[in-house]
Amino acid sequence: LPPVQNASHVEAGLPARHPMRIAFIGQQEFGKAVLEAFLARGDTIAGVFCVPDKPGARPDALKADALALGLPVFAFASLRSPEAEAAMRSLDADIGVMAYVLQFAPQAFVSIPRHGTIQYHPSLLPKHRGPSSISWPIALGARETGITIFRPTDGLDEGPVVLQKRCIIGADETLGEVYFNKLFPMGVSALLEAADLVVDGRHEGRVQDERRATYEGWVQDEEARIHWNGHVDVAYNLIRACNPAPGAWTLLDGVKVRFFDCRKHVVGRYVAAGHKPGDVAGVTEHSIVIWAHGGLIEVIRLRPEGGPKMDAGEFARQRGWAVSTAWRSYLRPA
Repeated sequence: LPPVQNASHVEAGLPARHPMRIAFIGQQEFGKAVLEAFLARGDTIAGVFCVPDKPGARPDALKADALALGLPVFAFASLRSPEAEAAMRSLDADIGVMAYVLQFAPQAFVSIPRHGTIQYHPSLLPKHRGPSSISWPIALGARETGITIFRPTDGLDEGPVVLQKRCIIGADETLGEVYFNKLFPMGVSALLEAADLVVDGRHEGRVQDERRATYEGWVQDEEARIHWNGHVDVAYNLIRACNPAPGAWTLLDGVKVRFFDCRKHVVGRYVAAGHKPGDVAGVTEHSIVIWAHGGLIEVIRLRPEGGPKMDAGEFARQRGWAVSTAWRSYLRPA
């Protein structure tokens, strides 16, 4: 294939690069976006490894895209199998690219391409290794996160770092906003950049500092439960970290309810007794307000167990809760 111009090569004063032959491993919309970005700049996708279809589940976005493009698609239950290894060898790839992969990929598999394999992870490794690495920084109140492109090893998210990019976590940003507005597009461009660095021999893998490493597991239903005996900041950060999924939850009027769009309000003075954290402090036309230590959580959008997402004010009206806005007088002045 003829050489093509590339922005990273131009900026580095390098000659035009040659298109590369890629073995692609991934899933979902992120994998689809990365696949299309490599194709758009003239690279060849030798084959695509996807997770097998689950009965009754929606078709995977990456797999559907790859099939529509006429690309070879492989769907192995395990990437450790001799069949997966043989498929990878058959692709004669320059580099492997892992774009959102939940299957374990052993060294015998990822080391087959001529220049090995690179992988995307949505945190600043070695912090927040693990499967819910976008949620945990938000839940912990961090003001910064980012993405890492690294060399996969047999240790989970432990391989040498090729490059990293940072971004701010806004005080009110949710999991969905941080991912789709920041970490998703950053990750697409970073995988392109990292692939060029590796194939051109212009990178030095940086070993992760184990003294700074953290690992957290999935944020699932139990982790998403709101504990009202904590500070308002803890509750609010958890709600942001679980929006849109799995949805932080509590019990309201005996019903399990997941919270989505919310606001935090600080209360800076003593308010007479008669309430406790987790109690409803008031209701507006569009929201329900709940007491917490140090402030109030105003819930705007929620979903009761077994029902659809709805306006929190509508949930209150269904229960006959009258509008009550005395809580506004408790708030700290802006």
